[in-house]
Amino acid sequence: MSGLIGRKIGMTSIFDENGKNIPCTVIEAGPCVVTQVRTDEVDGYSALQLGFDDKTEKHTVKAEEGHFKKAGTVAKKRVVEFKYFEEEHKLGEVLTVDLFTEGEFVDVQGVSKGKGFQGVVKRHGFGGVGQATHGQHNRLRAPGSVGASSYPSRVFKGMRMAGRTGGENVTIQNLKVLKVVADKNLLVVKGCVPGHKNSYVIIQK
Repeated sequence: MSGLIGRKIGMTSIFDENGKNIPCTVIEAGPCVVTQVRTDEVDGYSALQLGFDDKTEKHTVKAEEGHFKKAGTVAKKRVVEFKYFEEEHKLGEVLTVDLFTEGEFVDVQGVSKGKGFQGVVKRHGFGGVGQATHGQHNRLRAPGSVGASSYPSRVFKGMRMAGRTGGENVTIQNLKVLKVVADKNLLVVKGCVPGHKNSYVIIQK
């Protein structure tokens, strides 16, 4: 799949030709440098390794420096491999947001916002135990029963409970590209994408 690495700028809304207000996300997509070309003969698979967002020399180790020097570029903060790229590209080539066209659909992958340790109401959408009245004391946000007693005498795996929420790899599929601003490397997609502002995302088509 062809794609680019980008950074989530934030959300806004635009009006379509019918006057409908559409929520959308602005992504800074690229420019990405081809930092390595994987081939079947050498690596056993074919893929393109892309780098995005320059790293300072102070935070670059020698091994990274040598790797990126082959591509004729400075070290990058984010490096991702893309398999089955539609077109062939050479080492050191720069890919821009022109890879995408308005009206097509893309998949956006990112790390969702971390929420910390959360209860079952926020984490799984539980409604609490019973009602809020009729002598209800302190069970409004409680998880309730987690299983039977003497048999099976254990809690089944996968039981929905409180725990660490968010901070996971999430892919949102089939987001429509509403606008491509080539001179500013901006991509505007319909709907929301995972992650906080300025977080890295992977856009694939």
